[in-house]
Formats: sequence, structure tokens, C-alpha cells
Amino acid sequence: MSIIKHKEQRVGVLMDVQNMYHSAKNIYRARVNFKEVLKTAVAGRKLIRAVAYVINTETPEEKSFFDALSKMGFEIKMKDLQVFPGGMKKGDWDVGMAVDAIKFSGQMDAIVLITGDGDFIPLIEYLRLNQGIQAEVMAFAKSASAKLIEAAEDFIDLSENKGKYLIKK
Repeated sequence: MSIIKHKEQRVGVLMDVQNMYHSAKNIYRARVNFKEVLKTAVAGRKLIRAVAYVINTETPEEKSFFDALSKMGFEIKMKDLQVFPGGMKKGDWDVGMAVDAIKFSGQMDAIVLITGDGDFIPLIEYLRLNQGIQAEVMAFAKSASAKLIEAAEDFIDLSENKGKYLIKK
């Protein structure tokens, strides 16, 4: 897909950290190079907001990871992992990311969702059709919803340049 990205475009980047972390870990046995992902998402445009949505599981290495994301330029939005009776765990930011994307849409020309989650298809369609926002997606194609890829105006497959976007453990 060919879209216009120019330096005067105001861009927002919303990243589903758990989706990216688990995709890289489970498919490639690697970590995500979040700094390079952000740089590619911005693509030389005016970055208005970059938000990393994280789940706090209270593991020792999390604080340094969250601090590193912050130093890269991400605003951190955190919520605690929910543990239900019986042991089931839940932790996602789908609704929060969607609400923020809609809230931010009046200040942006483009919004980049860094996730492969197909639950964001209605959001992509709403941003494009109702708000006139250029809706872009970045993810690993192997773990991304085909319909999400199709709905986005631009899709960047992070697995096409593993050396740039992945850090081997």
C-alpha cells in the first residue's frame, strides 16, 4: 500500500507492548527493539504522542524495562494484571488504546497502532472513515490478524527486517 508520509504530518503512536513482547518471544525467541520500532513508526513526521500500554505483573525486571521505554520517548500507561479466582489471568489495553486513539484523533493526521490484534479493526475503520485519520499498523505478520492488515492504510511487517526490529536473547 502506498500512502503519503510527510514531515508536517502530526503522528501518534500507540503500542500494545504485551502483544509485541509475546509475539517476538514466542515466534522468534527474541526481544523487540522498541527504539527502532518507534523511529520507523514516526517516519520523520511530527510526533505528538507515543504511548506504550503495559501490564504490571510485578516482576523484578519490569521497572527497568518501563524506564527504558520512557527514555525512548514513550509515555507509559500501566494497569495491573487481573488474577481471577481459579487462577485465570487477564491483562489487556484494547479499550484504553481505542479510547485514547479516538481522543487523540483531533490532534493527529496519522495514528500508528503497533499491534497485531484484530480487535482493533473497528477502530481502524472509525479513524479512517469517520475522522479522516491515516490509520497505520505495525506488527509481526505471523501474529497479526489478516483482516487488521487489510483494514490499515499502511502495514509494516516487522519480521521483514528482523535485524532491525529484533534483539536476540
